[in-house]
Amino acid sequence: MARTKTRRETSAGGVVFRCDPGGLRFLLIHDGHGNWGFPKGHIERGEDPGEAAGREVAEEAGLNGLTLHASLATIDWFFRFRGRLIHKYCHLFLFESREGTPVPQADEGIRCCDWLSPSDALETLTHDNARQVLQEAIARVRDLGLCPAASA
Repeated sequence: MARTKTRRETSAGGVVFRCDPGGLRFLLIHDGHGNWGFPKGHIERGEDPGEAAGREVAEEAGLNGLTLHASLATIDWFFRFRGRLIHKYCHLFLFESREGTPVPQADEGIRCCDWLSPSDALETLTHDNARQVLQEAIARVRDLGLCPAASA
């Protein structure tokens, strides 16, 4: 029996936060597979992972004018696509969005975008590895003093 080689793919995404009068909020997207997560996608040839993450947030959620604050964890998972096993790595970055209303990229299957409190976002995220990254992002926002309301 022949063994199929696992294909490696690399992508980048953004954990986007906003500090509004109601406190700290994180942006989640609801994708075409029914999963709640972060905007993310493939890194284009010659593109820096942080640039790719910002581009993906702009494309999938319609947000521009982002401020990149930090590199977060890299998560990985396996899935099958057209019978082939894929090992996907996604580099995640912490971005701040101070303005704009997110608009889901419908032609990519993004059903909606929503700003959620840290606790609601942790509960809503579909995958455990995304929850771990969000916990890191919450701590980083607080440690860097990026949202005074987050310390309360």
